[in-house]
Amino acid sequence: MIPRADLGPATRETQTDLIRVFILDDHELVRRGLQELLEGEGFQVVGSSGSAVEATRRIPALHPDVSVLDARLPDGTGIEVCRDVRSVDSRLNCLILTSFDDEQALRGAVLAGARGYVLKEIGGTDLIGAMRRAAAGESLFDDGVAASIVESLVAPQQVDPRIAGLTPQERRVLELVGGGLTNRQIAGEMFLAEKTVKNYVSSLLAKLGFERRTQAAVYIANKAVPAQSPAPTPVRRTPLRPSRVRTIPPLPTQGPTPRGIGGRWSGGKAAAN
Repeated sequence: MIPRADLGPATRETQTDLIRVFILDDHELVRRGLQELLEGEGFQVVGSSGSAVEATRRIPALHPDVSVLDARLPDGTGIEVCRDVRSVDSRLNCLILTSFDDEQALRGAVLAGARGYVLKEIGGTDLIGAMRRAAAGESLFDDGVAASIVESLVAPQQVDPRIAGLTPQERRVLELVGGGLTNRQIAGEMFLAEKTVKNYVSSLLAKLGFERRTQAAVYIANKAVPAQSPAPTPVRRTPLRPSRVRTIPPLPTQGPTPRGIGGRWSGGKAAAN
């Protein structure tokens, strides 16, 4: 279980010390339940929305410490919102909250730069811990997740000679381009000079046969999150299931089961059906 951080009296007393949160979910009861839970645990909800388009516009302006994003929305996905807002400012922290145990969406969350991917069945206490960690810029994913995703792109069953011809650094740059980051943001992530990143981008675009970085971004997104194709046989990589990737343990199979945001909060303050 994720250890619960001790806010301390000083943190609760000063408004400036509150963790600022934006909530994106198309169900009003879920938004209200989340807000009630968070405001009782040292968070300040600075905005909420049920629209992916609206959230994409508002999050960079509000600059919350963490945005909790529903994975599936009527006008888009939380993963797309995460990618888009981080392309504006890579310092923005996003946590994907979903009802679906979906490996393809999990891969998309990693490539979009999300700090974590958690299921809505999670207990309130564990969600609070996950959000504190995400707000601090900490990843909830195992260290090997990103590497496993890149490795899956070059598995023999779906090998693309163009990808196989990229150097490890070029593959990492390609992954970040797929996440919507600019050259400057990639330079910051990889501790490289912006000119060096520009050279990597030019090289990988030439190897892939693309003229624009947007083509590379679409390519990497399609390779990481195929629409209908069956999953290939894993090759020397750890299966990327949410129960392994996030450090939040699955709910117990016996005994009393804590309810997450699909039901009553563990604190008993709010309910959402």
